[in-house]
Amino acid sequence: MQHEIDLDEAEDMPAAVVAGKPERVGFLPIVTNWFDRVFVGIYLFVALELLWMRFLEQSIPLTVCHVLAIALGVLIVWRG
Repeated sequence: MQHEIDLDEAEDMPAAVVAGKPERVGFLPIVTNWFDRVFVGIYLFVALELLWMRFLEQSIPLTVCHVLAIALGVLIVWRG
């Protein structure tokens, strides 16, 4: 079962539509794949840890930050 695709019409369509895959919709304002979301999660983890150590470590333990950062990373990879 091969479907013919008119290339002139396909130029204006996103690649996901041409390939027949549904376009993934997440809460991140950019189009991402799983690797991009993992990268954003790691970047967020490092930034959150540094900010936590600078401003909050005296009153709230760093373990709370680890749990929060991992939960946010999983949320970004899964739903982002």
